[in-house]
Amino acid sequence: MPLRTLLLLLLIFLSSLAFSQTSETNGQKEYFATRIANPPVIDGIPNEEVWDELPVATNFVMFEPGDGNPAPDSHRTEVKIAYTNDAIYVAAYLYDNNPDSIRREFAQRDNIPVSDFFVIDFNTYNDGENQTRFLVTAAGTLADARVKGESEDWAYNVVWDAVVSLDENGWYVEIEIPYSALRFPNREEQEWSIQMTRQINHLNEKYVWNYVDKSVGKISHYNGLLRGINNIDAPVRLSFYPYISGEVDHFEGENTTAFNAGMDLKYGINDAFTLDATLIPDFGQTAYDEVELNLGPFEQTFGENRAFFTEGTELFTKGNLFYSRRIGDTPTGFNAVQEARLEDEDVLENPEKTDLVNALKISGRTDGGLGIGFFNAITKVQKAKFYNRVTEEVREIVTEPFANYNIFVLDQQFDQKSSVSLINTNVTREGHFRDGNVSAFLFDVFTPQSSFNFAGEAKMSRVNYPDRNKTGFASLLSFERTKGEFRYGVSHEFANETYDINDLGLNFVNNYNNFYVNTSYRTFEPQGIFNRYNVSLYGNHQRRYEPDVSLGSGIGASFFGMTRERFAFGGSTEYNTRFKDYFEPRRENTFVIFPAFGTAETWISSDYRKKFAVDSRLGYSKFIESNRDRLNFSFSPRFRFSNKFLLIYSFKFKNEHHRQSFVKLLPKNVIFGNRNMQSIENSLQGAYNFNTREALSISFRNFWSSAAFAENSYTRLLNDGGLEPFDYIVTETNDPDANFNIWNLDLSYQWRFAPGSEMILLYRNSIFNLDTQSHLVYLESVDNLFRQPVNHNLSLRIVYYLDYSTIKNVIKG
Repeated sequence: MPLRTLLLLLLIFLSSLAFSQTSETNGQKEYFATRIANPPVIDGIPNEEVWDELPVATNFVMFEPGDGNPAPDSHRTEVKIAYTNDAIYVAAYLYDNNPDSIRREFAQRDNIPVSDFFVIDFNTYNDGENQTRFLVTAAGTLADARVKGESEDWAYNVVWDAVVSLDENGWYVEIEIPYSALRFPNREEQEWSIQMTRQINHLNEKYVWNYVDKSVGKISHYNGLLRGINNIDAPVRLSFYPYISGEVDHFEGENTTAFNAGMDLKYGINDAFTLDATLIPDFGQTAYDEVELNLGPFEQTFGENRAFFTEGTELFTKGNLFYSRRIGDTPTGFNAVQEARLEDEDVLENPEKTDLVNALKISGRTDGGLGIGFFNAITKVQKAKFYNRVTEEVREIVTEPFANYNIFVLDQQFDQKSSVSLINTNVTREGHFRDGNVSAFLFDVFTPQSSFNFAGEAKMSRVNYPDRNKTGFASLLSFERTKGEFRYGVSHEFANETYDINDLGLNFVNNYNNFYVNTSYRTFEPQGIFNRYNVSLYGNHQRRYEPDVSLGSGIGASFFGMTRERFAFGGSTEYNTRFKDYFEPRRENTFVIFPAFGTAETWISSDYRKKFAVDSRLGYSKFIESNRDRLNFSFSPRFRFSNKFLLIYSFKFKNEHHRQSFVKLLPKNVIFGNRNMQSIENSLQGAYNFNTREALSISFRNFWSSAAFAENSYTRLLNDGGLEPFDYIVTETNDPDANFNIWNLDLSYQWRFAPGSEMILLYRNSIFNLDTQSHLVYLESVDNLFRQPVNHNLSLRIVYYLDYSTIKNVIKG
């Protein structure tokens, strides 16, 4: 099966190359940028003489809700672009005959509020895929992102500046984008593609400069051309981000202090390639993880909150082989420490995380469209310490060795919308520990008219243990129609029983052979009460590869609708047949059979332009021929007190009855029990923005969950996946019930006092409790939580941006 799949992948890829690689340019607009001797003052008032003689980009057309309708003269948009050897300059005139209706909510960098905004996208390789996006709201909030196709990475941050102004005719923006914020080929004459977008919130309309046919391909395929940028003598692209930080921590009556200093740097190896490095990194102020009670067979995963691992990583995330939380994760031997403890020993230290020494990444793209990326990170040795009460000796064991993490990527773009990629990830650990290596070949090919897409992946993993090696294979193949209102697709996923990428990637399951099909109907222009809607049907059939057995199948349907008044609603329904689960039992080649079930879910989201808006979701699942059911409900109101102050509250409730769940592994049996589980989550997000560079923010979350196993409900797993009663004796040491409660509160003051520079003062407290008192209801559990010790932490971090060219000019006087 793996060989056949790989040959099929290669066949489709090679046949796709037979298509013409000439992109269509019919209707593509062009703009010629003008070289200027003296840059304008960036004050948001583009009335200087330097702007007067420049050509105007105008005649914007509607992107949504309509399709290509000309912008009315009352809301026309005019844009001018100039350049020097140092930067690109943009002036946008965004006219509005009712300036009082312009939405101007304040927010901080990369937080896009419900506001009017202007966007300019630069594709410096004109490859139809990779763009750098710069967004400015009518209130002056800045946001930037790396865009690949239709995927936006708002964690991307570069140093640039923009200022806005407002008068009786509309609003205006002036933008300065240094070349250090862009990567481009080393050639005498640049030929970039650009797209410009304007959002007019009170009209619920969005306009673009170059027409976008939403019914075909991707939005990034419809940029206009930017010409006229010639003979750039760009300065050295070298910048430093030194930081200092200090913190005071109070827990169980003890105070500890810490002081850190380090630096990030960016260096432009040439106009196209950039090196990013973090030296002596400090991640003390990253957002807290949303931890939950995890009783399942798989690890709980979290999003990445460390800026270095989220900025500019689009090359490294291809193929889903990079789960950055592996770097600096809990030591691999953390859970084995108690087993390693001798009878007369106490555990003195057992580090819960691995310290990062440094990390770097090099990435860019050649003039021929070849993207090259290299990533490296090094982590410290972590050791657990034991104290022997008899001999008074201290013993150490290594829980995580010195480790080196590497990624290498080659990504060739062609035909302005297609690509092939080669990726390798490698983790090498010092000593007799596990090492991992994964290689992958990917392709993503559109036909010349963007009517169809073929995509595929072939991945090979190899894990080296001190006493053995393990090699695995996985593949993916998909075919989709990407044109028109009616669309469809089929895909196949495969992995053998030894496929394992978990040294630097993330895969929960292997040994599968799954098939998927989908079809949908969508609109691109308003119809009746709808601005747009989408109806989808989908199905799947899942199999185990070795042995070849059917696991289960499912079908479903979903609906999404957005009204002309920006009220969104939708829902879905699914039916899944009886399913063989090979992972819940936690024992190899053993499965439990879960009954067939049906699910229905509905949701609403009201108009965020109003002061009060709400999101809500309700879902219910019923298992056939079983008394098991599951209910989930969420309710999230938001209230905008003013353009500077917004609060969002969220309530989530889940309740599941009579789930046959894993309890314990015994030498000859796998024990299950009848479990009831419920959870409540309350969270609050709020910000008061003094302006677009200074804010006071609050982030709060309380999560409670309880799991209670019914008395005398314990069973043992049979070879056929069924369960039969078993006399399992519960004691204090093996009680499977759980009462989990966690509290996190962050209160921060942020001040961006200069481009690329900021100060953050953060107070945080946290409380945690886990016990077996599953009989406690929510309020009783919260009362019990506040009897636990509270961890208080106060920290201050200051980052200052230094540009090499600026430093050199200052030194020259």
